[in-house]
Amino acid sequence: MQVDVALVHYPVYNKNQEIIGSAVTNLDIHDIARAGRTFGIGTYYIVTPYRDQQKLVGEIVSHWQDGYGARYNTDRKEAFASIKICDDLQSLYELAAVNGHKPLVVATSAREHAKSISFGAMRQKIHAGTHVLLLFGTAWGLTEQALAGVDHMLPPISGYGDYRHLSVRSAVSIVFDRLLGRREE
Repeated sequence: MQVDVALVHYPVYNKNQEIIGSAVTNLDIHDIARAGRTFGIGTYYIVTPYRDQQKLVGEIVSHWQDGYGARYNTDRKEAFASIKICDDLQSLYELAAVNGHKPLVVATSAREHAKSISFGAMRQKIHAGTHVLLLFGTAWGLTEQALAGVDHMLPPISGYGDYRHLSVRSAVSIVFDRLLGRREE
């Protein structure tokens, strides 16, 4: 299995459906890296064009890879080893390509989309050996421009009500479990 994940901070929407770049958060870096390590994710990409945000990510990663954090918590060091920083979606796709072959790009959203594929069907593709890159948007989700370049969309994560505004950390963990978690049949 080869599954990578990208946390995209630009281009995303704000609550007014304006295109923005959202801020990187320390909790997202930590929790997604740890979930990724738990579920066997290859590379965890953080996509932001902002140099100050890239510097922040670099400092946090460095602390857990080379600084005091690396000695203090070796489990965290292991989880942080998979993190790479990208400027934009184009550089993400170039970095994620293996031997010139772009992975199957699969995005998530709290809204329904036309390119929808079920969790079960995507799970089968992954277990059949398809290289998959999962995109997660921050703020109020990936823009239509960002979604235009994806191959498939996973269905929204839903409970019994109509509220669909999970933290990205929660959504990532649920998707990882649905696609990569062990199943007791």
